[in-house]
Amino acid sequence: MKQNQLLQVLLAAVILISCQGTQPKTVETQQELPKSRIEIIDREALAFLDTTAAVETIGKGFNWTEGPLYIADGDYFIFSDIPENKIFKWKEGEGTSVYLTPSGNTGPPKPNSEQGSNGLVLDPDGNLVLCQDGDRRMAKMTAPVNSPKPQFVTLTDKYKGKRFNSPNDAVYHPNGDLYFTDPPYGLPKGIQDSARELDFQGVYRLKPNGQLDVLTKDLKYPNGLALSPDSKFLYVASSDDSNYVWMQYELDTSGLVKSEKIFYEVHSYEGKKLGAPDGMKINKKGYIFATGPEGVWLFNPAGKLIARVYTGQQTSNCAFSTGEQFLYMTCDDFIMRLKLKK
Repeated sequence: MKQNQLLQVLLAAVILISCQGTQPKTVETQQELPKSRIEIIDREALAFLDTTAAVETIGKGFNWTEGPLYIADGDYFIFSDIPENKIFKWKEGEGTSVYLTPSGNTGPPKPNSEQGSNGLVLDPDGNLVLCQDGDRRMAKMTAPVNSPKPQFVTLTDKYKGKRFNSPNDAVYHPNGDLYFTDPPYGLPKGIQDSARELDFQGVYRLKPNGQLDVLTKDLKYPNGLALSPDSKFLYVASSDDSNYVWMQYELDTSGLVKSEKIFYEVHSYEGKKLGAPDGMKINKKGYIFATGPEGVWLFNPAGKLIARVYTGQQTSNCAFSTGEQFLYMTCDDFIMRLKLKK
């Protein structure tokens, strides 16, 4: 080896050793917070949205967040982390803590699956009711909401002797009827999973006496749902990638479907299509805050899109705080909130 080549090799070795000696053992990377903004499409939205309000990131580092629910008695917010089989609690001034585990799968762990709870709702008596993906049932927690324990009773887990796919979201009618959706997302292989027993993905109504009825079998991926303030209309999000729609079902006096129509359909969208129709909530004036591509879409009761709240993340669901002062959102591995106009 020539002398100059030897010197080059020795110099490279010295540099390599120096770099190795100064390199930290662990490298912490700070994740960039998602960019967000509010888009007003119609001035009607200004009754609820303040364009100067910030979309706050109030928690991060989760796996996949869903099922937001605000608990007025205690003034805090709970949400599911589905893959982690946990429900978390967030409270102003206290931050985030584990609220309940296990939340959706009470059997052996199911790695790499959507095993936890999904949608969360309070029944008319104030009990926590959970859409349990892992156990494939609608269940009620028997412990008090403000003293949670993983103790559950099954409300319903089968239709005509066949197990549900994985109940996803739910809403109560003032008369105590429970409406819920049952897509296949909680099954490891989804709609192709061999454990799937039903040949459809339904929207159901469970009466307090245990009577279970199917409202529709026509949606491939029924997802979030909500009732109008007068309980005359049920809205259901369809998350089929080939056809993004929100459906409106008019209910008859018995609580079953009287008529149906497409409430809103996404014919084309020039954004990144980060997300799909998923969860939704309806405010006291009948305006629908529905998660869609890139955030939350705001519709008026006539089905007109009047605003979008961009979160910068795939947004699964949302919930109002007491008095509709804040909109809380579950967004991938984040939780966020937006202050609303009262």
